[in-house]
Amino acid sequence: MKGLMMDSQLTVTSIMEFAERQFPDSEIVSVTKDNSLHRFTYKDAFLRVRKLANALIDYGIKRSDRIATLAWNDYRHLEIYYAVGCSGFICHTINPRLFEEQIEYIVNHAEDRILFLDPDFISLAESIQNRVACIEKFVVLTDDEHMPTTTLRGAESYESFIANTRSTISWPELNETDACSLCYTSGTTGNPKGVLYSHRSIVLHSYGAALPDGMNISIRDVVMPIVPMFHVNAWNLPYTAAMVGAKMVFPGAKMGDGATLHSLIEKEEVTFSAGVPTVWLGLLKFLSESGSNVPSLQRVVVGGSACPLSIMDEFRDKYAVEVHHAWGMTETGPLGALNSLKPGMEQLEKAELDSIRQLQGRPIYGVSIKIVNDNGEELPWDGKSVGEFRVRGPWISSGYFKDSGGVYGSHDEDGWFATGDVGTMDANGYMRITDRTKDVIKSGGEWISSIDIENVAVGHPGVAEAAVIGVRHAKWGERPLLLIVRSGKTAIEKLDMLGWLEGKIAKWWMPDGVEFVDEISHTATGKISKKDLRVQFAEYQFSDCE
Repeated sequence: MKGLMMDSQLTVTSIMEFAERQFPDSEIVSVTKDNSLHRFTYKDAFLRVRKLANALIDYGIKRSDRIATLAWNDYRHLEIYYAVGCSGFICHTINPRLFEEQIEYIVNHAEDRILFLDPDFISLAESIQNRVACIEKFVVLTDDEHMPTTTLRGAESYESFIANTRSTISWPELNETDACSLCYTSGTTGNPKGVLYSHRSIVLHSYGAALPDGMNISIRDVVMPIVPMFHVNAWNLPYTAAMVGAKMVFPGAKMGDGATLHSLIEKEEVTFSAGVPTVWLGLLKFLSESGSNVPSLQRVVVGGSACPLSIMDEFRDKYAVEVHHAWGMTETGPLGALNSLKPGMEQLEKAELDSIRQLQGRPIYGVSIKIVNDNGEELPWDGKSVGEFRVRGPWISSGYFKDSGGVYGSHDEDGWFATGDVGTMDANGYMRITDRTKDVIKSGGEWISSIDIENVAVGHPGVAEAAVIGVRHAKWGERPLLLIVRSGKTAIEKLDMLGWLEGKIAKWWMPDGVEFVDEISHTATGKISKKDLRVQFAEYQFSDCE
């Protein structure tokens, strides 16, 4: 017997229509190339969404056609999110930090028809346009007054593209399982792989993210997504914020500029933000050097890579901002787990509490997690057993677009997704990431966590950034090499670093080598690129291989 409940479809259109009716006066503030501070309301935005949707239909875009973006976080990009998805098309966000060859591959693989791009990326688009024949038209995200001269075929300003279209539309009836957006992984294990999100997955993810033990977002918040809209739907924040009616603040191309971020937080009274650790290092540096404060900011979510305890402590102790670790992947929509304390944990001794705060967090409802050994056998949640994390749930990828799979991202016979992340689960349900399967250092048959060493190293006041890789060793197979970018004009040396690590990590984890470098390679999504570092130091020899 089935229940007697309405079978309403979970679609992004339903989020938009609810937001427009319930929160018409909620604000959207943006930094753009042609306007240092653009401001309008949800009502204004969704009227323009309808105009853009009509422009796409008039052009001849059909159901499930892919529409690409090369764009920063701002109001026009938000309009594209909703106009494309609600029309039954697929919004394909492209990371402009990828190599040209990867962008070319992604566009051709997706068979995008129109590319919306910020003026900053015109030269990039011009350099590849002859190799992406599927793109029929390039629309530049600006108005005619600020439209640059370009050789891009069919080039037109965004404002011109939508100017003479209707502001009313009859939205198509969509099935919640229809595709809505497309994002490719960075391709660290071969060609990028396409993750195709459905309307249902986005809506359910938005519910989960808004939960109190998720990102805890409500109409009382002012949300500033620093995580880019060109990657994993900006952690779904453009949808989650609209679902609850929160004011949105977009930093545009200034997402890495500490002064701009501080100005936006202060003027717009931002309460919540999310981004990778390097963003927060930049903001903290500006606050320290300028003597400024962020009184409105209450919560920050950090993901993409492990967040050093030093960042968490500085935010909490100096600025009364709580930092929450999160974990996820392109394939998990992306939110898989978020670190929020269970009742009573606030009373723990500082050392024990700090160890919990550094964990990646607990899975939110909708995400099931298990850890398995090399044979695929499930391991206990005892905080000691180390294995690979596998996940499943309604916003977890079940495969890749056009079967563009690779080594990682496989599914077992029961449908669990193999994440490639390695770590433990404790009895309280908290996950601890110790490495990627391809980054684990195996020394004498035992595993060493590069992430744990990096987190301790970054806590040194003379360290701006740290990375640890495994290097061949005659006796132990592999030993850790610690790479350090000094902070400012500090003069720390190898013995200073080893002294700092002593007592904070296991003795047999101590790096056999410490090298100081001007910079550390990063992936297009801002993560440390261990692959590039292993190539760079492939011939490295420890001074003592006894």
